[in-house]
Amino acid sequence: MELIGKIFKLKGKVQNYAWGGYDYIPHLLGFDNKDRKPCAEYWMGAHPSASSEIIHTGQASSLLALINANPGTMITEQVFQQFGELPYLFKILDVKDMLSIQVHPTKEEAVKGFEAENAAGIPINAPNRNYKDKNHKPEVMIALSEFWLLHGFKHLPDLEKILEDTAELNILLPVLRKNGLKGLYQFVMELGQDTVDGMLIPLIKNELSRKSRGDLNKQMPGWWVCKLYEGKTDFTNIDRGIFSIYFFNIVKVEKGEAVFQKAGVPHAYLEGQNAELMANSDNVLRGGLTPKYIDVSELMKHTLFEGVTPDVMKGIKLGDCEKNYPCPVPDFGINAIEMHGGQTTSASSSSFEIIIAVEGGGIINGSSGANMTIKQGEVVAILPGEDYTITSSGNCLLIKAFVPA
Repeated sequence: MELIGKIFKLKGKVQNYAWGGYDYIPHLLGFDNKDRKPCAEYWMGAHPSASSEIIHTGQASSLLALINANPGTMITEQVFQQFGELPYLFKILDVKDMLSIQVHPTKEEAVKGFEAENAAGIPINAPNRNYKDKNHKPEVMIALSEFWLLHGFKHLPDLEKILEDTAELNILLPVLRKNGLKGLYQFVMELGQDTVDGMLIPLIKNELSRKSRGDLNKQMPGWWVCKLYEGKTDFTNIDRGIFSIYFFNIVKVEKGEAVFQKAGVPHAYLEGQNAELMANSDNVLRGGLTPKYIDVSELMKHTLFEGVTPDVMKGIKLGDCEKNYPCPVPDFGINAIEMHGGQTTSASSSSFEIIIAVEGGGIINGSSGANMTIKQGEVVAILPGEDYTITSSGNCLLIKAFVPA
């Protein structure tokens, strides 16, 4: 199908993962979730497993198929030569329950891992497959509400203090002091399940007791342990991912702030809503808080074992309405556009852009003659080489994904 013009409505795909909330994404997109399915993610992009659709003359066409048929027009020849695809996947997330502790490999290591698993004959969809593709998976998130996550190891003095202050974890202090972060993490990840249960069951019960007395808040690891185990009576086969809640930084991100996750930094989303942008990959090495496959030796190879000071970005202003959140990768860039009253902002697309209206809306006018409204929950795709303006109607918050020039 040949597209006429450069600005189109785009329809994404809702992913019903168990950790998702029931209301935020349905409210954003304007549909009735009468079956009360968990709506975890809304995908916008050309991922082979869930490509978005371009709406043109009343018809829906796969974005992936359109890019494959005419990559130069859709994403530019330069981007196609460099990446072979639209290099990013854009999402809205509603995190009701904690996601798995995870680490992403570098591009070089992803290629090695993918080829090694292929050579070993591991099917691409096998549950014990670590590498689904040859790509790295850096990612950035902009908070759309108060958002909580785990991000990187605490610095050694802070980690020592939490092990000292948590009676059930005192036994780990000599391991940390003798073997460092990597030795500590390897030790707990390789413990037998009986030993894990013996250490963590008393810890869980103590934290539940503290929560009932009102002694915990979200800055404390115990709060998130209680979120996992409140209301449960079966304390067996405890998830060793709980250790990571004590070892990692607990980060609060306010609405409009952002965090970038580079290769090797262990992290996990805890609670809230965000707009997430990542390289177009599904390579995840997991370390706990999940029933999915955990490969300890592979995880250890790719984890960055150093204390991290989380960098919570406020964004860099680009004129009156727009701000950019710098990401040190060539695969993607992300801007927030916030307008009030009848403000107008102008831009020129040098790549394939995806814009979602998170709040409010406006009118997009393109140099090619397109004139299109965008309102809350709607998504617009803009092809490369289009000059356009956006004029708001009232208060408006748009998030834009693109490939940096």
